[in-house]
Amino acid sequence: MAVRKKFINAELPMVNESLPVLGTPEELNKKTIKLDLSRKLKGRGLEATFLLLNKDDKLIGYPKNLTLMRSYIQRVMRKRVNYVEDSIQISCKDVSATIKPFLITRKKVSRAIRNNLRKTAREFLIEYAKTKTYLQLAESVIYGEIQKDMYPKLKKVYPLSLCEIRILETKQIEQADFTIIAEEETKVTQKAEEEVLDQAAEAEAALKAKATEKVEEEVLDQAAEIEKEKKSKKEE
Repeated sequence: MAVRKKFINAELPMVNESLPVLGTPEELNKKTIKLDLSRKLKGRGLEATFLLLNKDDKLIGYPKNLTLMRSYIQRVMRKRVNYVEDSIQISCKDVSATIKPFLITRKKVSRAIRNNLRKTAREFLIEYAKTKTYLQLAESVIYGEIQKDMYPKLKKVYPLSLCEIRILETKQIEQADFTIIAEEETKVTQKAEEEVLDQAAEAEAALKAKATEKVEEEVLDQAAEIEKEKKSKKEE
């Protein structure tokens, strides 16, 4: 008898998302899914391909490929400018990968300046990758950290209107160090627990404050009644 398929959640901790997928963890192991991150990144057209791996009957997705959408590149292009591209083989702490920077100058520039930009970007990215695992590098690309670090270096060569990573990909994602994901999940869990404890402490403090106010009000009411009785006795 055939097993009826059902939707299960695939966790994507890198982008803090959970997607419903049809099948079982065994069937979907080593399958890929694509996710448009444009809305999450406020209009920056980045598409991510995640490799799903079955971890203790739980599907977890890891970014195998990050690509800037063609429509986004066309939108940021302007007339009378130059763009600079390159394809660089990098070695992270755990695996090797391919990274392709994409730069747009503010005005048309000479071939010598374009070559200088390409050389500077290549040197920066190779050295930057050596200090990161692949997943750390992917996270920095998604959230724009590597672009922010690279821009000041390139600005010294020539001002840019765009400094981006067009593609980051690896064929060795299964060999990557996944401890960063586990650490992030632990941090999120700990933070949630701390928030719950803080909320409980605040609620308890508020209840104690209300109880104290109520006792004070009762004491004041009793004092007022006693004072009232004293006055009535004096009048008699």
